[in-house]
Amino acid sequence: MSGLSKEELKLRLLQLKCHFTWKLLIKDKDPDELEDRLHYQLEFLVTKNKYMVYNLLAYVIHLRKDYTKAIANLKKAEEMIEENNPDGTDQKYLVTYGNYAWIYYHMKQYEDSQKYVDKVEQIYKDLKGPQDIAEIYGEKGWSLLKCGGQYYEEAKQCFQKALELEPEDPEWITGYATVVYRLEGFSVRTCTAPDCKSPELLRNAIEKNPKDPVVKALLALKLQDLKRTGEGKKYIEEALEQAPSLPYLLRYVAKFYRRAGMLEDSLHALKSALDLIPTSGFLHHQTGLCYKRKYLNIKKSLGNGNYYGRQVHSEESDDLLQNALFHFEKTVEHKKTFVYAHVDLANMYSEAKKYQKAEESFQVVMSLPDLIDEEKQQIYYNYGRFKEYCARSESEAIDYYKKSLQITVPNQEREWSEKALRRISMKKIKNDIHDAEGYALLGFVHKTNGERNDAIDCYEKALKYDCYNEEYVSELCELKLMI
Repeated sequence: MSGLSKEELKLRLLQLKCHFTWKLLIKDKDPDELEDRLHYQLEFLVTKNKYMVYNLLAYVIHLRKDYTKAIANLKKAEEMIEENNPDGTDQKYLVTYGNYAWIYYHMKQYEDSQKYVDKVEQIYKDLKGPQDIAEIYGEKGWSLLKCGGQYYEEAKQCFQKALELEPEDPEWITGYATVVYRLEGFSVRTCTAPDCKSPELLRNAIEKNPKDPVVKALLALKLQDLKRTGEGKKYIEEALEQAPSLPYLLRYVAKFYRRAGMLEDSLHALKSALDLIPTSGFLHHQTGLCYKRKYLNIKKSLGNGNYYGRQVHSEESDDLLQNALFHFEKTVEHKKTFVYAHVDLANMYSEAKKYQKAEESFQVVMSLPDLIDEEKQQIYYNYGRFKEYCARSESEAIDYYKKSLQITVPNQEREWSEKALRRISMKKIKNDIHDAEGYALLGFVHKTNGERNDAIDCYEKALKYDCYNEEYVSELCELKLMI
């Protein structure tokens, strides 16, 4: 190797702004599933920025050490930049060249690696201005957006920075609107109209990029969240008129229809999309949700509203249950880290009285890495219900309801966990007015909600009937010190 030493080259590589320095922990997710998604996006999405997809794809492929194929994707990225870069702006090549440098380094082709490091540095010299480049922030934002919810906040910051540099760029406007929409989706039940920023942002994105039907579908879904389904339906119809066969649109159309109770329309859209992308975990999950809803509608009509109540037995309901299970199983097969699908699958196994499979599904989802609080909250609440109604273990159910309640994200699962704990505590007290655990459980709820005086009253009653309980003494002391 001529020129730099290996150590000096590595130091320069670490200064590059590209996928290899963005700390994308894809290994902890499912690189194969992400690779499939990226291939489908290249096939179906119409955009001038496919080079960004090729860049991320090259990074994902390098994880399995298929460097030759990774280089081939970088060449396609380079071709896409040349094809859609009539003004010859070299800064669009910065991320691609950085990725080249890293992959050649991994291939131990150090001279080639250094060549691309030099190319990057030459572009910066030629710019003769600020070193902040909108394309780098924007491409990083889109890459983070494709890699999972734990990256959304950072993706938002990237798009904000890109927009500071290029405030009228449609790609960055769309990216920012999309990530804000997704972040609001984590707290959709508590995001009221005055708090929601995404409708205005999505409208702006539509204005800047009217040929993008997917953005219109996102706006329709957000309006549906805000109880403005009629208004949202107009955007759905307009988007479908633009791209009736685009699978990335059909998946959102199907979600809109399902939430509007139009289950057959939703299933029709999903079938069309699955014919094009048969390995899509998202599409299988949406299909499973439709069958689940149809099953529960039958159950409700027969007076079995309790999810874990008596079973429904009819040919139609059994078919619906099996279809739901089939599609949820397909979802986790193709999208192994899809938390909500694992929970839905576990719940439907419970409905089918396949309790061992339900237990296994809950164990799998609880062991997934990088779970965010909203995901943990849903897992704990649903596992608590499983323990209470299927495993008949009230003590374990209480433990998981408590875990859900202690996560302060104001989601519905937290409300339901609180109601479950109150119900259990009141049942205990009703059965035995001297039940210390019932009062302590109610005290825990008050304490978690910041209601200290009520919590103190409850723990004092608990100690009255179990005066040597160290846990109750400790809780009471802690509460009184807070006052």
